[in-house]
Amino acid sequence: MKHLLFSSVLLLNLISLLSFSQARSSIVPLPQPALSSFKINTTSKNDRSCSYTVRITTSCSSPVYTRDQISLSFGDAYGNQVYAPRLDDPSTRTFERCSADTFTVYGPCTYPICYLYLYRRGYDGWMPEYVRVYGSSTVTFYYKTYIPSDLWYGFNYCNGVTSSATPAVSVQ
Repeated sequence: MKHLLFSSVLLLNLISLLSFSQARSSIVPLPQPALSSFKINTTSKNDRSCSYTVRITTSCSSPVYTRDQISLSFGDAYGNQVYAPRLDDPSTRTFERCSADTFTVYGPCTYPICYLYLYRRGYDGWMPEYVRVYGSSTVTFYYKTYIPSDLWYGFNYCNGVTSSATPAVSVQ
């Protein structure tokens, strides 16, 4: 009986430990407003050294469609920045609910991409599910939240800013 009780307690402790470690690994940081020091580098707009494929998936919780203006900026820890103004185009049904849109974006070549921000201007609202950038490697940023208007909003894992939780970016 004593052995059975000890085994039961040991098993319960093991199950608790596994449950806690799985819960901890599912913590995903949310996107944040860009720091006030974040600026769009318009001088690098003419640098079209590299091409990137950007796939943006719109959440099924988003409005049916949006007429909002959507822009994108991503880059690396070395100051290389790619800027794509006005990805939106309501006439082509861009950013509809439950859809995925793919864009080819040109800009300076980057080392591993460690930040990505979206900018939305308008009144409709829009909720991206994730943004995936294909370049020399593939990186995915998970949003799953509405993008505030008139604000660069996203993720920055450059220069050791990464939290200790599982990052909301996956590099493949």
